[in-house]
Amino acid sequence: MSSSRQPPPQQPTWADRDYQQQYQEYQQESYGQDSYAWPPQQQTYPPYYETYDPYAEAPPETPVRAPEPEPAPEPEPEADPGYTLPAVPESSWAVDNRRGKLLGRGVLGCLLLVQAGLSLRLRGTAFEDEALYVASGHYELNNLLHGTKLPVDFAAYFSGHPKLYPVLAAAVDSYFGLTGVRVVSLLFMLAATGLLYAVTRRLFNLRAAIGAAALFSVLQSTTVLGNFATYDAAAIFLLALSMYAVVRTDRMRSVAVLLAAPPAALAFGVKYASGLYLPTLVLLAVVTAHRHRGVKALGRGVFLGAGIGALLAAGYVLSGPLGGISSTTTNRAKGADSAMTLLERSAEWGGLVFVAAIFGAVAYTLRGRMGEMPWIEGATAGRVRRAALGLVLTGTALLAPAYQIHLQTGVSLHKHVGFGLLFAAPMAGLGMARLVGPHFRHPQLGILVYVLALVFGMVQAQRVYSFPDAAPMVSYLRTVVHVDKKGSYLAEEQEVPAYYLRDVTGWNQWQSTYYMDYQGKDGKQLTGPDAFEQAVRDGRFDVIVMHGAVTPATYEAVKKGLEGNTHYRLAAVFPYMTSNGENAYRIWVKR
Repeated sequence: MSSSRQPPPQQPTWADRDYQQQYQEYQQESYGQDSYAWPPQQQTYPPYYETYDPYAEAPPETPVRAPEPEPAPEPEPEADPGYTLPAVPESSWAVDNRRGKLLGRGVLGCLLLVQAGLSLRLRGTAFEDEALYVASGHYELNNLLHGTKLPVDFAAYFSGHPKLYPVLAAAVDSYFGLTGVRVVSLLFMLAATGLLYAVTRRLFNLRAAIGAAALFSVLQSTTVLGNFATYDAAAIFLLALSMYAVVRTDRMRSVAVLLAAPPAALAFGVKYASGLYLPTLVLLAVVTAHRHRGVKALGRGVFLGAGIGALLAAGYVLSGPLGGISSTTTNRAKGADSAMTLLERSAEWGGLVFVAAIFGAVAYTLRGRMGEMPWIEGATAGRVRRAALGLVLTGTALLAPAYQIHLQTGVSLHKHVGFGLLFAAPMAGLGMARLVGPHFRHPQLGILVYVLALVFGMVQAQRVYSFPDAAPMVSYLRTVVHVDKKGSYLAEEQEVPAYYLRDVTGWNQWQSTYYMDYQGKDGKQLTGPDAFEQAVRDGRFDVIVMHGAVTPATYEAVKKGLEGNTHYRLAAVFPYMTSNGENAYRIWVKR
């Protein structure tokens, strides 16, 4: 028998209860009634025909409530990146960050290696100027240390103070020989290139600094003076040091510019021709500070000029009369070279760098920056100041050619051109940077200028650094001169044998072929070529060394004196080759 009891209704689970509550709330909100219970009850529906009325009005639809928009989430705070982005520099004008500095120094190191290699590849025995200054330095050094009397007054005809560079050269020569003295010159020139890089980087930017150092390092004058034992390299280094001090102190107090006075005054003492560039330093002191100080920048020029003048006055008082200033610099005898010849030589030795400097000066005057970031144009110096800086630096390159055109002589012009180009090189480097363009748009143009300067410098330096090989001649003379420092010797470029044979001969035993006063046996006083001819006829010299390339008039007079002369015999002939062709040392020895 089946039971009439129904099973107890199943209790809703936790999930069912939750759904039931949601369902009832929905019905209450939508229809305002709670006719549906949970779980749904069994309902009986009337027949279809009883419930459906096709003509009845449809009940109004209950509007569905639109869901409320969700509130926008609050923005999360940005995480701290842990660093600060630096100000973005102009990409092709002022990339002077740490990486740029390291890259620039690396490129500078490579340029210095190239410069050293170009100088050290030059070979040769002592040139007459080298022999003169090193040999005189030994006599000056002995005078300072032991009070030995000087054979001649070197200060009367030297173009630099004889107790400055010659003494340094003699001290180095005592331990390392002529090669060591030339290495000192190389160090001076390398340091000058490094200072030029620093100056240009401070005046303009890193790219211009690299360009200036690149062009200056391969110049003919730079290459030659880097392996030349004269005081030119020391003077260029001191001028570069003074220029660096001027530019480095442009934002300091005016009195700080006095740091540039000692090297400038010392440069003049080392080589008197350096005085030609002292006004440039004074003007540069004013122009570089004008942007920061305005009219007060004139005080820097006054301070520097007064400081240099005071040091030079003190040095003149302490050193005594210096006749060489007049005879070699201020009142030098005029030559016979034409202005056109000197202009052609100047253009040959420095024309490319000078043209680059003009281009840089003009471009800098017209636009302070290359225009990649025009919104920083206002940060540049004014056009007048830019034009003044370009004029001072570029115009300095013309001083040496103009002065030597005035003197009508090309003596040492190949060296003096380098002094002016030291000051023009910053503008030349800027010109190279402008030629390359923003973002290194045309790097091939900069490479072309550098390669041309390199090739020209190498060829010109090899031609200039070409003088007779004196080694065979000196070796033979050592066998024929008197070891007791007696006798009289006539030699063309007498400084060379006097330097190499200073241990067995004295300075005054060597007679130059430039000038001579002689009283013949007949009592007649003679000068010039006639004096040489008569002295040879009288057997005045124990040894005669001639090649005729330096003083051809004296050489012809000596040959006349030797015609039919029984006092001498031609003892040796030593051929040599230079850029001017073949020649030979001829040595006559007294019978």
